Amino acid sequence: MGMRSAGAATIKRASEIERMRAAGQILADILDVLKAEIRPGVTTGDLDRIADRMMADAGAVSSFRGYGSHPPFPGVICASVNDEVVHGIPSPRRRLADGDLVSIDIGCIVDGWHADCARTWIVGDVPREVRELVDTTRRGMEAGIAVAVAGNRLGDIGHAIETVAHERGYGIVRPFVGHGIGRAMHEEPQVPNYGRPGTGLLIETGMCFAIEPMYNLGGDDVYVDDDGWTVRTADGALSAHFENTIAVTEDGPVVLTEHQ
Repeated sequence: MGMRSAGAATIKRASEIERMRAAGQILADILDVLKAEIRPGVTTGDLDRIADRMMADAGAVSSFRGYGSHPPFPGVICASVNDEVVHGIPSPRRRLADGDLVSIDIGCIVDGWHADCARTWIVGDVPREVRELVDTTRRGMEAGIAVAVAGNRLGDIGHAIETVAHERGYGIVRPFVGHGIGRAMHEEPQVPNYGRPGTGLLIETGMCFAIEPMYNLGGDDVYVDDDGWTVRTADGALSAHFENTIAVTEDGPVVLTEHQ
Protein backbone atom coordinates (compact mmCIF):
# COMPACT_ATOMS: atom_id res chain seq x y z
CA MET A 1 0.00 0.00 0.00
CA GLY A 2 1.49 3.34 -1.03
CA MET A 3 2.00 6.38 1.10
CA ARG A 4 0.62 9.73 0.02
CA SER A 5 3.50 12.07 -0.63
CA ALA A 6 3.07 15.27 1.34
CA GLY A 7 12.94 12.32 8.04
CA ALA A 8 14.57 9.99 9.56
CA ALA A 9 14.59 6.22 8.98
CA THR A 10 14.76 3.69 11.80
CA ILE A 11 17.59 1.15 11.86
CA LYS A 12 16.45 -2.44 12.41
CA ARG A 13 18.36 -5.17 14.21
CA ALA A 14 18.85 -8.52 12.47
CA SER A 15 16.26 -10.15 14.78
CA GLU A 16 13.70 -7.51 13.80
CA ILE A 17 14.39 -7.97 10.09
CA GLU A 18 13.81 -11.71 10.60
CA ARG A 19 10.28 -10.96 11.89
CA MET A 20 9.67 -8.81 8.83
CA ARG A 21 10.96 -11.68 6.68
CA ALA A 22 8.51 -14.05 8.40
CA ALA A 23 5.68 -11.65 7.51
CA GLY A 24 7.05 -11.36 3.97
CA GLN A 25 7.15 -15.12 3.46
CA ILE A 26 3.48 -15.38 4.48
CA LEU A 27 2.66 -12.76 1.84
CA ALA A 28 4.69 -14.65 -0.78
CA ASP A 29 2.71 -17.82 0.02
CA ILE A 30 -0.60 -15.98 -0.31
CA LEU A 31 0.42 -14.37 -3.59
CA ASP A 32 1.35 -17.78 -5.03
CA VAL A 33 -2.19 -18.99 -4.33
CA LEU A 34 -3.86 -15.81 -5.60
CA LYS A 35 -1.84 -15.92 -8.83
CA ALA A 36 -3.14 -19.44 -9.48
CA GLU A 37 -6.74 -18.19 -8.92
CA ILE A 38 -6.52 -15.36 -11.46
CA ARG A 39 -8.89 -16.18 -14.32
CA PRO A 40 -11.97 -14.71 -16.02
CA GLY A 41 -15.00 -14.93 -13.71
CA VAL A 42 -13.19 -14.77 -10.37
CA THR A 43 -14.10 -11.70 -8.28
CA THR A 44 -11.71 -9.50 -6.35
CA GLY A 45 -13.87 -10.35 -3.34
CA ASP A 46 -13.02 -14.06 -3.86
CA LEU A 47 -9.32 -13.19 -3.83
CA ASP A 48 -9.72 -11.11 -0.67
CA ARG A 49 -11.51 -13.99 1.09
CA ILE A 50 -8.69 -16.43 0.22
CA ALA A 51 -6.03 -13.98 1.43
CA ASP A 52 -7.98 -13.33 4.65
CA ARG A 53 -8.24 -17.03 5.45
CA MET A 54 -4.58 -17.79 4.65
CA MET A 55 -3.37 -14.83 6.72
CA ALA A 56 -5.44 -15.92 9.72
CA ASP A 57 -4.24 -19.53 9.35
CA ALA A 58 -0.63 -18.29 9.35
CA GLY A 59 -1.19 -16.33 12.56
CA ALA A 60 -0.59 -12.95 10.91
CA VAL A 61 -2.68 -9.78 11.09
CA SER A 62 -3.66 -7.65 8.09
CA SER A 63 -1.82 -4.34 7.73
CA PHE A 64 -4.59 -2.97 5.50
CA ARG A 65 -7.96 -3.81 7.05
CA GLY A 66 -9.12 -0.90 9.15
CA TYR A 67 -6.28 1.33 7.92
CA GLY A 68 -7.06 5.03 7.55
CA SER A 69 -10.27 6.87 8.26
CA HIS A 70 -11.81 7.98 4.97
CA PRO A 71 -13.45 5.41 5.43
CA PRO A 72 -11.23 2.71 7.03
CA PHE A 73 -10.00 0.29 4.35
CA PRO A 74 -12.29 -2.79 4.41
CA GLY A 75 -10.09 -5.41 2.69
CA VAL A 76 -7.05 -7.57 3.38
CA ILE A 77 -5.87 -6.92 -0.19
CA CYS A 78 -6.05 -3.94 -2.51
CA ALA A 79 -7.27 -5.11 -5.92
CA SER A 80 -6.84 -2.50 -8.65
CA VAL A 81 -8.10 -3.37 -12.14
CA ASN A 82 -7.06 -1.76 -15.45
CA ASP A 83 -7.06 2.06 -15.04
CA GLU A 84 -7.13 1.65 -11.25
CA VAL A 85 -3.59 2.31 -10.05
CA VAL A 86 -3.61 1.37 -6.36
CA HIS A 87 -5.88 0.99 -3.32
CA GLY A 88 -8.80 -0.63 -5.17
CA ILE A 89 -11.38 -2.02 -2.73
CA PRO A 90 -12.02 -5.76 -3.26
CA SER A 91 -15.66 -6.60 -4.00
CA PRO A 92 -17.81 -9.66 -4.75
CA ARG A 93 -19.31 -7.52 -7.55
CA ARG A 94 -15.96 -6.91 -9.30
CA ARG A 95 -15.56 -9.84 -11.67
CA LEU A 96 -12.32 -10.19 -13.65
CA ALA A 97 -12.62 -10.58 -17.42
CA ASP A 98 -10.34 -11.76 -20.20
CA GLY A 99 -7.88 -8.99 -21.06
CA ASP A 100 -7.94 -7.34 -17.63
CA LEU A 101 -4.87 -6.20 -15.74
CA VAL A 102 -5.12 -6.64 -11.95
CA SER A 103 -2.72 -5.32 -9.33
CA ILE A 104 -2.87 -7.05 -5.94
CA ASP A 105 -1.28 -5.26 -2.97
CA ILE A 106 -1.08 -7.01 0.41
CA GLY A 107 0.49 -6.40 3.80
CA CYS A 108 0.63 -8.23 7.10
CA ILE A 109 2.05 -8.03 10.62
CA VAL A 110 3.97 -10.74 12.50
CA ASP A 111 4.95 -10.08 16.12
CA GLY A 112 4.40 -6.36 15.58
CA TRP A 113 6.48 -6.12 12.37
CA HIS A 114 5.11 -5.33 8.91
CA ALA A 115 5.78 -6.49 5.35
CA ASP A 116 4.08 -5.03 2.27
CA CYS A 117 4.19 -6.10 -1.39
CA ALA A 118 2.31 -5.96 -4.68
CA ARG A 119 2.16 -7.75 -8.02
CA THR A 120 0.38 -7.03 -11.29
CA TRP A 121 -1.06 -9.95 -13.22
CA ILE A 122 -2.68 -10.39 -16.62
CA VAL A 123 -6.07 -12.06 -16.95
CA GLY A 124 -6.27 -14.22 -20.07
CA ASP A 125 -4.97 -12.67 -23.28
CA VAL A 126 -3.72 -9.08 -23.61
CA PRO A 127 -1.94 -7.05 -26.32
CA ARG A 128 1.84 -7.08 -26.27
CA GLU A 129 2.02 -3.45 -25.09
CA VAL A 130 0.16 -4.43 -21.92
CA ARG A 131 2.49 -7.36 -21.23
CA GLU A 132 5.43 -5.01 -21.75
CA LEU A 133 3.97 -2.51 -19.26
CA VAL A 134 3.81 -5.25 -16.62
CA ASP A 135 7.31 -6.56 -17.34
CA THR A 136 8.80 -3.06 -17.34
CA THR A 137 7.14 -2.08 -14.06
CA ARG A 138 8.64 -5.16 -12.44
CA ARG A 139 12.03 -4.25 -13.90
CA GLY A 140 11.63 -0.73 -12.53
CA MET A 141 11.11 -2.15 -9.04
CA GLU A 142 14.17 -4.37 -9.46
CA ALA A 143 16.26 -1.41 -10.66
CA GLY A 144 15.24 0.59 -7.59
CA ILE A 145 16.04 -2.31 -5.26
CA ALA A 146 19.46 -2.85 -6.88
CA VAL A 147 20.66 0.62 -5.83
CA ALA A 148 19.22 0.41 -2.29
CA VAL A 149 22.69 -0.13 -0.85
CA ALA A 150 24.43 1.51 2.10
CA GLY A 151 26.20 4.65 0.96
CA ASN A 152 23.73 5.50 -1.81
CA ARG A 153 20.94 8.01 -1.34
CA LEU A 154 17.16 7.85 -1.71
CA GLY A 155 17.36 9.91 -4.91
CA ASP A 156 19.35 7.06 -6.47
CA ILE A 157 16.39 4.71 -5.97
CA GLY A 158 13.89 7.15 -7.48
CA HIS A 159 16.20 7.95 -10.38
CA ALA A 160 16.70 4.25 -11.21
CA ILE A 161 12.92 3.66 -11.22
CA GLU A 162 12.23 6.80 -13.27
CA THR A 163 14.89 5.91 -15.84
CA VAL A 164 13.28 2.53 -16.60
CA ALA A 165 9.87 4.19 -17.10
CA HIS A 166 11.26 6.91 -19.37
CA GLU A 167 12.93 4.31 -21.62
CA ARG A 168 9.40 3.24 -22.62
CA GLY A 169 7.67 6.62 -22.36
CA TYR A 170 5.41 5.46 -19.50
CA GLY A 171 3.72 7.80 -17.07
CA ILE A 172 5.02 7.67 -13.48
CA VAL A 173 2.60 8.05 -10.58
CA ARG A 174 4.03 10.79 -8.36
CA PRO A 175 1.54 11.51 -5.53
CA PHE A 176 1.87 7.94 -4.16
CA VAL A 177 5.30 6.70 -3.14
CA GLY A 178 7.23 3.92 -1.46
CA HIS A 179 8.12 4.23 2.20
CA GLY A 180 10.09 3.09 5.17
CA ILE A 181 8.53 0.11 6.93
CA GLY A 182 8.93 -1.71 10.24
CA ARG A 183 6.78 -1.42 13.36
CA ALA A 184 4.43 0.69 11.26
CA MET A 185 3.44 -0.01 7.67
CA HIS A 186 4.30 3.57 6.69
CA GLU A 187 7.45 4.91 8.33
CA GLU A 188 9.75 7.71 7.30
CA PRO A 189 11.22 8.26 4.82
CA GLN A 190 9.07 8.55 1.73
CA VAL A 191 10.65 6.74 -1.24
CA PRO A 192 9.50 8.49 -4.45
CA ASN A 193 9.58 6.72 -7.82
CA TYR A 194 11.52 9.63 -9.34
CA GLY A 195 14.51 11.64 -8.19
CA ARG A 196 17.98 13.02 -8.77
CA PRO A 197 20.99 10.77 -8.16
CA GLY A 198 23.08 11.63 -5.12
CA THR A 199 20.27 13.53 -3.37
CA GLY A 200 18.10 12.73 -0.36
CA LEU A 201 18.60 10.61 2.75
CA LEU A 202 21.82 8.59 3.04
CA ILE A 203 20.94 4.87 2.97
CA GLU A 204 22.39 2.87 5.88
CA THR A 205 22.61 -0.81 6.79
CA GLY A 206 19.53 -1.84 8.79
CA MET A 207 17.09 0.43 6.98
CA CYS A 208 14.00 -1.25 5.48
CA PHE A 209 11.99 0.12 2.59
CA ALA A 210 8.90 -0.74 0.57
CA ILE A 211 9.91 0.06 -3.00
CA GLU A 212 6.87 0.30 -5.28
CA PRO A 213 6.81 1.82 -8.77
CA MET A 214 3.48 2.48 -10.50
CA TYR A 215 3.76 3.00 -14.26
CA ASN A 216 0.97 4.12 -16.57
CA LEU A 217 0.49 3.35 -20.26
CA GLY A 218 -0.49 7.04 -20.58
CA GLY A 219 0.25 10.20 -18.62
CA ASP A 220 1.40 10.71 -15.02
CA ASP A 221 -1.84 12.16 -13.63
CA VAL A 222 -4.11 10.26 -11.23
CA TYR A 223 -7.12 11.02 -9.03
CA VAL A 224 -8.87 9.40 -6.05
CA ASP A 225 -12.32 7.96 -6.78
CA ASP A 226 -15.50 8.82 -4.85
CA ASP A 227 -14.98 5.77 -2.56
CA GLY A 228 -12.11 7.68 -0.90
CA TRP A 229 -9.55 4.99 -1.77
CA THR A 230 -9.33 3.84 -5.37
CA VAL A 231 -6.66 5.74 -7.33
CA ARG A 232 -7.29 5.93 -11.09
CA THR A 233 -5.36 7.29 -14.07
CA ALA A 234 -6.77 10.65 -15.18
CA ASP A 235 -6.69 9.62 -18.86
CA GLY A 236 -8.17 6.14 -18.31
CA ALA A 237 -4.93 4.42 -19.37
CA LEU A 238 -3.87 1.09 -17.88
CA SER A 239 -1.55 1.08 -14.85
CA ALA A 240 0.77 -1.53 -13.28
CA HIS A 241 2.21 -1.71 -9.76
CA PHE A 242 4.96 -3.82 -8.21
CA GLU A 243 6.23 -3.64 -4.64
CA ASN A 244 8.67 -5.49 -2.42
CA THR A 245 9.79 -4.91 1.16
CA ILE A 246 13.57 -4.94 1.35
CA ALA A 247 16.24 -4.74 4.05
CA VAL A 248 19.56 -2.99 3.47
CA THR A 249 22.27 -5.36 4.71
CA GLU A 250 26.07 -5.39 4.62
CA ASP A 251 25.73 -7.76 1.64
CA GLY A 252 23.37 -5.43 -0.22
CA PRO A 253 19.57 -5.29 -0.49
CA VAL A 254 17.64 -8.40 0.59
CA VAL A 255 14.05 -8.88 -0.57
CA LEU A 256 11.85 -10.02 2.34
CA THR A 257 8.61 -10.55 0.36
CA GLU A 258 9.73 -13.20 -2.15
CA HIS A 259 10.53 -16.86 -1.53
CA GLN A 260 14.22 -17.13 -0.79
